[in-house]
Amino acid sequence: MPLALFDLDETLLAGDSDYLWGQYLVEKGAVDADYYEKSNQHFYDQYKQGTLDIYEFSRFAFKPLSAFPMHMLKAWREEFLQQKIKPIMTRKGIERMQQHRQSGDTIVIITATNHFITEPIAKLYGVDQLLATLPEIINGKYTGECASPCFADQKLDRLKEWCDTAQQSMQNSVAYSDSRNDIPLLSAVTQAYAVDPDPALRAHAEQQQWPIISFRD
Repeated sequence: MPLALFDLDETLLAGDSDYLWGQYLVEKGAVDADYYEKSNQHFYDQYKQGTLDIYEFSRFAFKPLSAFPMHMLKAWREEFLQQKIKPIMTRKGIERMQQHRQSGDTIVIITATNHFITEPIAKLYGVDQLLATLPEIINGKYTGECASPCFADQKLDRLKEWCDTAQQSMQNSVAYSDSRNDIPLLSAVTQAYAVDPDPALRAHAEQQQWPIISFRD
């Protein structure tokens, strides 16, 4: 079955779940507000500029995961989903995903945001196949380190590894993303769609004659 690959943040979601999780932790008082807000914005700006070091960012983002017990993290995550994520799930993104389901395509959400945050979001979309940045876990506890990134070129590497394991083909594949960081992924599929793209991706999409679409209402 053909693959339909969806980026998550600013594509299916009208916002960035990684950034919003950081802001949520500030609101909960789980992290130092001044330091975390400044750092969160700093890394978010780097992401938009295409200069993000995924390992440096992961050490920042995963530190709270290593500081609190799993049951507390999961309780916060559920509240986060209800308060921050459900309101930004795009209707047009859900409809496009449903079109692929009706065509019998294999749907994959592929995102740089970590697996802890994105696993339940994928379930909200009814998607079983998720490729995301993996935080390191030892003895059931997050260490604060990154086990396997899923960002930029590494996103394509992770996809190829998954295709080999799942015996999936890239033939007739489709991918949707908003970000310049996903140009390697979009360049590897049969049909790429730039969804509400950032300026760099928009320019590249126009050059490559990729369709430019919007999932925003």
